[in-house]
Amino acid sequence: MRILLTNDDGINAPGLSVLEEIARELSDDIWIAAPEEEQSGKGRAISLTHPVRTRKVGARAFAITGTPSDCVLLATHDLMPDKPDLVLSGVNRGQNIAEDTSFSGTIAAAMFGMQLGIPSIAVSQSQNFRERGSLPWDTARTWGAKTLRPLIDMGWPDDVVMNVNFPDVEPEDVRGIQITRQGFRDESIIHTDRREDLRGNDYYWIGYKGKLSKPDEGTDLRAIYEGYVSVSPLHVDLTHEAFLQKLRESWQA
Repeated sequence: MRILLTNDDGINAPGLSVLEEIARELSDDIWIAAPEEEQSGKGRAISLTHPVRTRKVGARAFAITGTPSDCVLLATHDLMPDKPDLVLSGVNRGQNIAEDTSFSGTIAAAMFGMQLGIPSIAVSQSQNFRERGSLPWDTARTWGAKTLRPLIDMGWPDDVVMNVNFPDVEPEDVRGIQITRQGFRDESIIHTDRREDLRGNDYYWIGYKGKLSKPDEGTDLRAIYEGYVSVSPLHVDLTHEAFLQKLRESWQA
């Protein structure tokens, strides 16, 4: 099985090294195409207005001056001799659950793989309120292959991306694996911080301010909060089916 690894945290991110360890438990045919610099929050963006450069950093590894989707596109179309059998994106520094899924570069790379007809999995390591450098990478490392291998053996529909999140606990404290649906937080955790530069002009930092919500049973949020690995099937179709039918009926009335 030929596996392509990518991420949105950049070619030098510790999570990418963890992902490579996980992937090598599944195969020895591993390729890497990751952004030269961090691309968190870039969603499904592709670079249309400027050139994208590649830099070979290993026999089967490339750093790319573009988005996560650019990385998957260039790897599959030009950098690899053959299309991969699987795309793994991550391991992201921080969870990608609930609303995060709509703008996550980690999930976007997996979505692009799916769009190209390649089974794809997004993998993230949750970080609730820890210091920035203290994620429990051993949790992803320990639970990675044992979570991914059954998924790969089972398979999933062509229009689905698998989203795997490991909880913010030590490996021995993980309570198991739950199959979940996407949840929604009861309030936004994205905040802005306005500052002033030396010339008196305002500028802003945009980022997360952690706060636990009260998620429903069966959601990715609830699973992560309770110490379970969360596995969610996602797809690109954003149509609200229930209201679609109501809208059609009202339009024809």
